Amino acid sequence: MQRKRIILTMLGLSVLSVAARPAPTPWNVDTAHTTVSYSVRHFFTPVQGQFDRFEVDLVYDRVAPEQSTVRVTIPVASINTGNERRDTHLRSGDFFEVDKHPNITFVSERVTRVSDSELLVSGPLTIKGVSRRVELPIRILGVMDVPGEMREMLGGVKHIASFETTLRLDRRDFGVGAGNWAMTAVVGADVDITIAVEANQ
Repeated sequence: MQRKRIILTMLGLSVLSVAARPAPTPWNVDTAHTTVSYSVRHFFTPVQGQFDRFEVDLVYDRVAPEQSTVRVTIPVASINTGNERRDTHLRSGDFFEVDKHPNITFVSERVTRVSDSELLVSGPLTIKGVSRRVELPIRILGVMDVPGEMREMLGGVKHIASFETTLRLDRRDFGVGAGNWAMTAVVGADVDITIAVEANQ
């Protein structure tokens, strides 16, 4: 009976400890220092592009990263390869069909701590109306408590964190571009995506 009381007491203290811990707070994403870019081959040559507009809703828990969440929304019309004719073609029905599918989205469903500097974030990625579950390997580039003398210069920011992820997708899995062999010989199937995020509190 005594042993049972001890176990129940320990469980109660554990529950109280979890309940007392404040919920993680959102981070502000610094869009001026955040990029969403990609690379795909045209025949043999890698061609780079980026999306100029995006929204990242980030909740990052430094102590318990498993409680972190992220949601990304990318307006496809903001695609920018440095060539207006190509960008217009990419927005058309031949590729992204922006009129019907204006956004690319990713919503985290699970965050796993791999190491002190690595996380694995999984959830559905939706492109052109097709959703597929992906795993994003996140590298924590750094987390910094801003010294008091620097905070005024940074607009009152107290904490800064940076993250980066890279992912290779087959564009044909999302119905982007023709899947026939001739088109794939011109525009590669594999697309390498890099997202670098700087956030602050």
